[in-house]
Amino acid sequence: MKVARFSSEGRDPRYGIVDGDELVVLAGDPMFSGFETLDERVALADVKLLAPVIPRSKVVCVGLNYLDHRNDMATPAPDSPLIFLKPNTSVVGPGDAIRIPPVPGRIVHEGELAVVIGKIASQVPAERAMDYVFGFTIANDVSARDEMFRDGQWARAKGYDTFCPTGPWIETELDYANLDIQTFVDGEPRRHGNTRDMVYGVEEIIAFASDVWTLLPGDLILMGTPAGLGGFVDGQTVDITIEGIGTLSNPAVNR
Repeated sequence: MKVARFSSEGRDPRYGIVDGDELVVLAGDPMFSGFETLDERVALADVKLLAPVIPRSKVVCVGLNYLDHRNDMATPAPDSPLIFLKPNTSVVGPGDAIRIPPVPGRIVHEGELAVVIGKIASQVPAERAMDYVFGFTIANDVSARDEMFRDGQWARAKGYDTFCPTGPWIETELDYANLDIQTFVDGEPRRHGNTRDMVYGVEEIIAFASDVWTLLPGDLILMGTPAGLGGFVDGQTVDITIEGIGTLSNPAVNR
């Protein structure tokens, strides 16, 4: 089931289940209110899709989680998952602009599978981790790559406003084990990989991250990016497609 968050006709954000080219409108946020539907349908063409979830506290990211990306970065493999945070203020939705800050060097895309946490998770064992997953979406872990290396840590370079586009919706029923991930800039292929090549799977990452931070409903976990050429500039559009979910598209503009 694909669940979208949307706005239309100037109303507050609502939720709907994607049914072909329409949305079946839900009575409330399904993460907290379940999947009660209203007697209302709206055309996808008539709404603005929003970020499918705004994390209540944080976005957890996994670095260097594909072997080919580790080789690209010429970085030794860590002995355990490399996790870091992006602020929830970095999250924007499909079609929203990635606003490039006035910093020197490359701005890069990192198309990633994103896990949406569905309930409070603390010190969760890996064998129970999927009980805490509401669904999956697509995310772009945008990074000011040269600033990242200059700082020696990643918080600023990955934490700018708009540096975490997500969407277009949440897929609640997905086998994540063997999904193609492709990233394009203005239609040109840039990154391509498959989730089967992740070093650490979703269950391992939830167990590892929830031992550090309590995960709250709506928090996101970005599972890392495959290798590829990552740069983009003002005026270009980044498209990320993940098999079984769809395509997330965002234009880039100078701030």
